[in-house]
Amino acid sequence: MSSLIYIIIAVAVIILLANAIKIVQEYERGGVFRLGRWVGLRGPGLVFLIPFVERMRKIDLRVITMDVPQQECMTMDNVTVTVDAVIYFRVVAAEDSILKVLDYIKATSLLAQTTLRNIVGQSELDELLAHRDRLNEKIQIVVDEGTNPWGIKVSMVEVKDVELPDTMKRAMAAQAEAERERRAKVVHAEGEYQAAEKLTEAARIISAQPAALQLRYLQALTGIATEKTNTIIFPLPIDMVTPFLSRANPDKK
Repeated sequence: MSSLIYIIIAVAVIILLANAIKIVQEYERGGVFRLGRWVGLRGPGLVFLIPFVERMRKIDLRVITMDVPQQECMTMDNVTVTVDAVIYFRVVAAEDSILKVLDYIKATSLLAQTTLRNIVGQSELDELLAHRDRLNEKIQIVVDEGTNPWGIKVSMVEVKDVELPDTMKRAMAAQAEAERERRAKVVHAEGEYQAAEKLTEAARIISAQPAALQLRYLQALTGIATEKTNTIIFPLPIDMVTPFLSRANPDKK
């Protein structure tokens, strides 16, 4: 009988110690309630509680990374897009995160979802695609203001993916192709213009120096002679024949 009493006493002591002694990690804080009333924060380290009188709730102070589920939104220019994001936040005031909100993680997630839809709805598609950093900053500021009373600090929000409808993808691809063709035509026209300028300058120089025209003519003949052809017919400038005609007809001088 006495052994049974000792066993009961040992079990009771173990239960009391289990309820009286708590360990709080370095990255945690423990909020203590005594008979339902807030006592304060304790930890890190070994924390002693009054069994069955005091209760402790632990809060993690590390940065929490949370995915914001995909949201279907309508942009300002009436384009339906599907966006998702990731949010980084942490508890900076453990007391507020315990006393002022039931579940700060769920509350932050829902606030991030609604804010994401609102900010995308106030933006145009071009801004959403080309200036995503501005969108991230707007969402971060709004969510941080909303979670500040809960003791939450939102450090960063990143929009991960923007999914467009298939019709919009085809339209954007056609627009990009047209833009590439336009640039190619502009480059080609600029090349033709520069070539025309150089040819005009070369013609002006050659016209001022007739000997240069003869040398250019001979150079062209040299290039033709390298071709493997059977017969080459080329015009002979009259200036090259005139001296020979003058010698053959001395009476016409």
